[in-house]
Amino acid sequence: MKKNLKLLGLGVIMLFLLGPFSTFMAPVNAANDALVLQRADTLSSVLDNYLFLRLNVEVDPPKMDTISYLYNQYIGELDFLNDESVPMRYIAYNPNYYRLLVPLVYYNSPVSHFTLPELEPLQVVKEPEWKTNILSFDKKSLTKLSRVNKIVDRTLMDLYMADIGAVKTTEDRIMGQKIYYTSVPEDKDVSVKTISPLFRPDEDLESDLNKVENYIRRPNWWLTGGSGSLQVTQNYISENWHKGGESTNSVLGNLQLFANYNDRERIQFENIFEAKIGFNTVSSDTVRKYRINADMVRISSKLGIRAASTWYYTLSTEANTQFVRNYKKNSDELVSAFLSPANLILSLGMDYKLKKRNVNLSVIISPASYNFRYVHNHRVDVTKFGLKEGRRTLHDVGSKLESRMEWKIASFIEWKSRLWFFTNYKRAEGEWENSFDFILNRYLSTKLFVHARFDDGVTRVGDRSYFQLKEMLSFGLNYRW
Repeated sequence: MKKNLKLLGLGVIMLFLLGPFSTFMAPVNAANDALVLQRADTLSSVLDNYLFLRLNVEVDPPKMDTISYLYNQYIGELDFLNDESVPMRYIAYNPNYYRLLVPLVYYNSPVSHFTLPELEPLQVVKEPEWKTNILSFDKKSLTKLSRVNKIVDRTLMDLYMADIGAVKTTEDRIMGQKIYYTSVPEDKDVSVKTISPLFRPDEDLESDLNKVENYIRRPNWWLTGGSGSLQVTQNYISENWHKGGESTNSVLGNLQLFANYNDRERIQFENIFEAKIGFNTVSSDTVRKYRINADMVRISSKLGIRAASTWYYTLSTEANTQFVRNYKKNSDELVSAFLSPANLILSLGMDYKLKKRNVNLSVIISPASYNFRYVHNHRVDVTKFGLKEGRRTLHDVGSKLESRMEWKIASFIEWKSRLWFFTNYKRAEGEWENSFDFILNRYLSTKLFVHARFDDGVTRVGDRSYFQLKEMLSFGLNYRW
């Protein structure tokens, strides 16, 4: 009892003695507390080079956490994926996550990352290098891209396990596809569309900053176009010209249209429409003021299925005739007319294609070919077209060879050629058409047309050869679209 009273008395004495001292030290303690509170969101100058402070709102009450710059650069940026305040467009426009945004594809990397590694033999562990470099580590394992790929692979693996039927295609099938390039047609009004936004009010421009225009161009396997020309030739010779001669005028119109389908993989479907008609005047013909020197209409189609890189199984057809009637000079004898003759050719064979920068070549070899010829007008001599007297139709089965070539020899010279040959093993018929186009500009050109022909099934005129030749040189308008 006496001992407790002594301790109580000693405590009262110490409280009496320390009271004034504690009162004196109160401002110092308050200052220290304020200093601590003041430095709760700051770091020393040394640590500030390696760490930064971030408010952690997941704890109650929120507090400041120190985060490593190294962690934030390689790993911490991925935390935004779980942050609801981050807009989805940030993820959608990030190319690292494209595999999660496209239709579900079976990729190889998710499966390969989850295979068991091979066991390696036991090796002696060397002394770590942290003594010389405290920051030595494998940076590749901490890069943002590798971390993103691991997250995406895990997500894809979960999708595969949950619903493998949702997979649309595989990575191997996509990588096995060939890449084809095509040119986008130029916009003729691009200057107007480029300058007009400069005159819009500023507020309209600011309101469009967050709008993204998507241009989706569907693949169009059809290619259409054509070319047309109108050539004129004029020659005047007076009646008293010392060497004689005749004045002539000629006009030649030419039109070619095409519509081709090519899926860049297996199928090609080509269609060509050609029309040509020409007139000339010859004063020596007293019956007519003008004569026909060129007349042709031809439609050809070709369906090809790829057999190899440049070879196609091909089914082709061609129909041709002429527009108007043509008469013999100084006579009413009808030489040819519309559907007199008319030809229809069906062929089955192989097509070899060669397409380079300046040359486009197609060669069709058809061992099985059918040629049908019909003469409608009874005034036309059918023997001039290989038919027997009194017959109006001709049926031939044989082989055919056809070649088409377009060669841009120079920037201002183009050569188009068509070689056609058919035989029924008793007679042969062939044509070789050549057109040389000397381009002056987009609208003016000079054309040289040479047409050679051979046919030993027609009635021979005297001792003349079965070879026939026609040539025409003209100047005029030319246009392509």
